[in-house]
Amino acid sequence: MKILVIGSGGREHALAWKLRQSPHADRIFCAPGNAGTADVGENVAIPVSDLGALVRFAKENHVGLTVVGPDDPLAAGIVDLFTAEKLRAFGPTKSAARIEASKIFAKELMRAQEIPTAEARTFSDSGEALRYCEQVKFPVVIKADGLALGKGVIVATDLTTVQSTINEMMNERRFGDAGRRIVIEEFLCGTECSLHALVDGKNYLLLQSARDHKRALDGDQGPNTGGMGAFSPANNWDSKLQSRFETEIMQPLLRGFLQQGIQFRGLLYPGLIITSEGARVLEFNCRFGDPETQALLPRMKSDLLPLLEATIDGRIAACSIEWDTRAAVTVVLASGGYPGKYETGKTISGLEEAAKLRDVQIFHAGTKRANGEVKTSGGRVLAITALGETIEDARERAYEAAARIHFENCHYRRDIALSAVAANIDQLP
Repeated sequence: MKILVIGSGGREHALAWKLRQSPHADRIFCAPGNAGTADVGENVAIPVSDLGALVRFAKENHVGLTVVGPDDPLAAGIVDLFTAEKLRAFGPTKSAARIEASKIFAKELMRAQEIPTAEARTFSDSGEALRYCEQVKFPVVIKADGLALGKGVIVATDLTTVQSTINEMMNERRFGDAGRRIVIEEFLCGTECSLHALVDGKNYLLLQSARDHKRALDGDQGPNTGGMGAFSPANNWDSKLQSRFETEIMQPLLRGFLQQGIQFRGLLYPGLIITSEGARVLEFNCRFGDPETQALLPRMKSDLLPLLEATIDGRIAACSIEWDTRAAVTVVLASGGYPGKYETGKTISGLEEAAKLRDVQIFHAGTKRANGEVKTSGGRVLAITALGETIEDARERAYEAAARIHFENCHYRRDIALSAVAANIDQLP
């Protein structure tokens, strides 16, 4: 089978890498891909925003399955377009993708199904939002309604921050139309956890747990990013939490979809916070997480391709997944200045030396090949994943590999998965 992976990040490299291992995969295309995807397949110079060109390419090249990585084309209805042309695509329809594309839609659905989440108010007028915040208890969380590359969530600890954030989102349109409406919600205390589930409309299959690190700097300081690292399994997740998660979150959510006439088929990725009262939903995503995917897929021993096809065909209830019992730690190497302004075109060295380390996999994100060299082309440049018998072992190996890679102004956090090691949670359950 010919497979097309849409996207150019570390998540897409991980997906292409895993799908390439399937005995059913004859050829992998990546659009537009990066320097890493070129090693496992063939890059196609079509941007993710050109939905018509992607459809035409899939038809002309007899692509048997298209896997959509980023959220923007899903929100724009790419799966609907592929389906209309009788092309198979993995991902939710435009209507179902609203669970991520609109935080207001997600909040209303959660409220209707009594899914545990933070109390929230929605606003379309900046003045009204400001007046509301003059009466609330800090901190509060301000979210752009639409998609903002993982950067549209601000934790405001005082009124000055609230004022500047609301002005940037709603009046200055920092995130374009994504900030035309905003959500202001209570701040929940706890630790975060990421769950992924393959959903076929009525049934679902959970993947292993993971935790990511969103802030740019050590100690969870600095601005939010798309993700600076991850590890799996999560050290704050257990069977009791999972049982409640399924009955209090997953089952009501699927029921809510069906009540609205929506059949969700694809990857559902709830971002959770574990509080003293249990798991609460921070947000819903409708695609594989980044960088969680880079930590999860190296642990997946099962063939990914049949799982994606079973999800599309409504057969996921008959499937199971075999997992490597070892832990995985992923460290993201970023361009200096990310998630703010940063320079690109920096030559990357040490990739071959790092790749020689046992149980290490390097996933490319913001990279390109030029004049025989691999150069930086984005904010998040590489994701280094290592497996180990314990979280501590995997962490040491990931950082050993990261230390062998160099490019000008390279930045990465030094504390990925450190909380799990410090808590002596280094053995898999």
